[in-house]
Amino acid sequence: FSLHNANSITFASSGAGKSYTTKVEILRQLMQGTKVIVIDPEREYERLTKSVGGTYIKVSAKSKQKINPFDLATTFHKISDLSEHTQDLTEVIGLMAEGLNSREKAAVDKAILKIYKKAKKQQPLLEDLYVELKDLGQMKLCERLERYSSGSLAEVFNSQTNIKLDNRLVVFDIKDLPESLRKIMMLIISNFVKNQVMAKPEKRLLIIDEGWLLLEHEESARFVAGLVRRARKYYLGVSIISQQARDFLKSDYGRAIASQSALRILMRQDTTTIKGVVSEFNLSEYEQSFLLTCERGDALLIADQNHVAVKVVASDKEHPLITTNPAELYAS
Repeated sequence: FSLHNANSITFASSGAGKSYTTKVEILRQLMQGTKVIVIDPEREYERLTKSVGGTYIKVSAKSKQKINPFDLATTFHKISDLSEHTQDLTEVIGLMAEGLNSREKAAVDKAILKIYKKAKKQQPLLEDLYVELKDLGQMKLCERLERYSSGSLAEVFNSQTNIKLDNRLVVFDIKDLPESLRKIMMLIISNFVKNQVMAKPEKRLLIIDEGWLLLEHEESARFVAGLVRRARKYYLGVSIISQQARDFLKSDYGRAIASQSALRILMRQDTTTIKGVVSEFNLSEYEQSFLLTCERGDALLIADQNHVAVKVVASDKEHPLITTNPAELYAS
């Protein structure tokens, strides 16, 4: 948070220690009074969350814990400008509908504004948007949204929010969702966090593990690039972790996210990813060699223009909480 923004990006090949590094960073941030929110697609943070008394939320079709995509932390009578929120919601709806054409985007925009205007005591729901789109004659779009609003996925996406971000560590476990739905839920959670942060700015860190998933679709990539760009004014840092450095840096949005991150953490790379990483971050031959040969836990930190080689080390008490080594976890 002492850099010009609190965003960071971590690139590492499988087994290089990115999960371990992220958990060490979480513990350090908690010690400094930062509130941390994690989107966890691989169920890697459960033990750590329980050990520090955090809130662990499993998001699935069977879960009783819900997030309403339309949830605004601001009370209705204080909403003066819905434009930014409407744009973000349009990206979420676009991802659900597998893309929107220009007429559908205009209809979604109009319908969102209308359902908030009609809302009285509680937040609007996806089913309310469905009704408005139907009234606007958007039958094909309604067909694509039906499974989320009233079909098999309504339990996941069409309920009022019943969770809070008031704990110092909140982890959203989305592993039980099918992979096709994880990207949508990542987007909904990120938007929910942003709205909460806007309503009550305080020192927070949002960690998105396996963030490359969000670059697979333009709607989610555009949303996250916008979130990273705007995070600083909400006293929020966005940390994106990815082992798909090549795919990430091939995307225009991925490169924009990397350029908007004041801290870059580069861990061991393989021959398929190293060229893109060297080119993107203007690394020397020595740094290239270091990233190809370094050991688990070694990293090159780039903070603004400073390049520093480090080794990530947890204390003896921290290590059992964060290790993912099967030999240690399942030793008799």
